[in-house]
Amino acid sequence: MSSLVEPSSTPLQKFWQGVRAEFPLLVGVFPFGMIYGLLAINAGLDKASAQAMSAIVFGGSSQIVTTQLIHSGAPGLVIVLTIFVINLRHALYSASIAPYIEHLPRRWKTLLAYLLTDEAYAITIIEYQKKGLTPLGHWFFLGAGVALWTTWQFSSAVGIFLGASIPSSWSLDFTLALTFIAIMVPLLKDRPSLAAALTAGITALLAYNLPFKLGLILAALVGILTGLWLERRT
Repeated sequence: MSSLVEPSSTPLQKFWQGVRAEFPLLVGVFPFGMIYGLLAINAGLDKASAQAMSAIVFGGSSQIVTTQLIHSGAPGLVIVLTIFVINLRHALYSASIAPYIEHLPRRWKTLLAYLLTDEAYAITIIEYQKKGLTPLGHWFFLGAGVALWTTWQFSSAVGIFLGASIPSSWSLDFTLALTFIAIMVPLLKDRPSLAAALTAGITALLAYNLPFKLGLILAALVGILTGLWLERRT
């Protein structure tokens, strides 16, 4: 892994670079958070619990699937298993980004692990791949993560506390797909990643009607196994 000597900059400057780099994705994250808030209330969660889930879980797709499963009366074991499989991708994110932060103190690793989400990872790994290991790279990561966390908490609160005031004609659902497309496309740079995305997408479509959102589990597993298989071959 190459390293690069950065031009003179301060931690605060790197932090704000991360915030600015994250900003384009925040446009899609805001309605995503509002949708979660609406779904959480419709699923029967009280407002405090719904907001606490955003702060503790801090995972949009996991939170939305959880509220849908609660609403459909899914058993607790199915909910836990589904969220576990959905979040397996974070293990891959961690393995990808670990070489760039392994030198940091434990307190930094703990904080950045909490902030490691789809959008923060996408922006940060591109920065690391461009510049390599730099003395202040983790401040860029922190800026991207904090920008995302703040936006997610605020947008969730809007959906939770003001959801009844949001016109149904706005049809915000499409922003979920657009957000993940914007995250995924810049990262599809080789055959394993392309194959993983393609097979997971096809599987999700074919398994859409499985109960309790089990199609998501199957799609995630197929995509991961396909990517790993091709990675080993190449």
